[in-house]
Amino acid sequence: MKTPRVSDIVGIINKIAPFSYAEDWDNVGLQTGDPASTVEKIMVALDPSRGAVDAAVAAHSQLLLTHHPLFFAPIKKIALNDPTGSIVSLSLKNNLSIISLHTNYDIAQGGLNDLLATRLEMTCCEPLKVAGTEELVKLSVFVPRDHETQVLDSLFKFGVSLGNYRDCTFRTYGVGTFTPLEGAQPFLGRIGTREQAEETRIEVLVSKENIPAAVSAMVSAHPYEEPAYDLYPLLNRGKTRGLGRIGVLEETVSLGDFAAIVKHKLAAAGIRYVGDSGRQVKKVAVCGGSGAFLFKAALRQGADVLVTGDIKYHEAREAEALGLGLIDAGHFATEVLMVDGITERINDALRIKGYGSEVVAYKGETDPFTFA
Repeated sequence: MKTPRVSDIVGIINKIAPFSYAEDWDNVGLQTGDPASTVEKIMVALDPSRGAVDAAVAAHSQLLLTHHPLFFAPIKKIALNDPTGSIVSLSLKNNLSIISLHTNYDIAQGGLNDLLATRLEMTCCEPLKVAGTEELVKLSVFVPRDHETQVLDSLFKFGVSLGNYRDCTFRTYGVGTFTPLEGAQPFLGRIGTREQAEETRIEVLVSKENIPAAVSAMVSAHPYEEPAYDLYPLLNRGKTRGLGRIGVLEETVSLGDFAAIVKHKLAAAGIRYVGDSGRQVKKVAVCGGSGAFLFKAALRQGADVLVTGDIKYHEAREAEALGLGLIDAGHFATEVLMVDGITERINDALRIKGYGSEVVAYKGETDPFTFA
């Protein structure tokens, strides 16, 4: 089995939750460490706390993946007698790199907010606040007849799904011409002689961000020395991405009952909620962490309630006046489920790539708040 480097893990994370998705104020990616270091064991935690770093070192991990960044503001000093400085010192002394995937993971498909929506058994989910839309490109490539399968197989993993349909391509047939020049190594024909060949034109929709990888895979699989292909930017737009999720519950429940469900599903030590306990809830908005700023977006989209953490008094009063229910399950309880989620995703990605590194979840984290 191969052993990845820190930079390889960064690349894997960038596929799961592209760092370009992160909010401008955020600080994601490698926080400290050597990109060239090899990684035999990875630990995943919500916070880059001293407890998480101690546990990672004790477990002989070379990498700690966290949701929250180690550094939010620009660094002016690293003093070993303050909490952040001591973590930097301890991690460097023990060859422990730290990588953060924060708002990029909140926004990404299959990320934190999808985990939260799934945990609460919501369906038909869409982003609550759209941050961007997938740009699509049509990749068209010409392949000699009877060699389509190998090229198609190289492109299927990059193709965009259309609704509930994947592996969507189109083929047309025709005749291509070419004259191999001196120095060429033609798959068909002879140097200096104009040739013609029966060819298939294959078309597939690809996300713009995946074009470099898709073209590289296609060229590697293509029998021609110089494959002919075209890239067409499209006005069609793909899937939207954004913060939070909004969806529906299978059955309508009262706000009071749903608050109890949220507490149970998230294993929250305590929750607060705003609104009449008897009001009916069907359409639900969620945002892990501090998502109260999205309550007006939730209201505009017809949500009955917003589930999040860190709700302030005046936000609660305004939502109450506007008729939107709020459930505050806490920052910790609405985000800690990312630990198991990322552990599973990274394990799967490593296995697919043939890496033998171990990924473990840090189970020592608790909510900093105690409920009396």
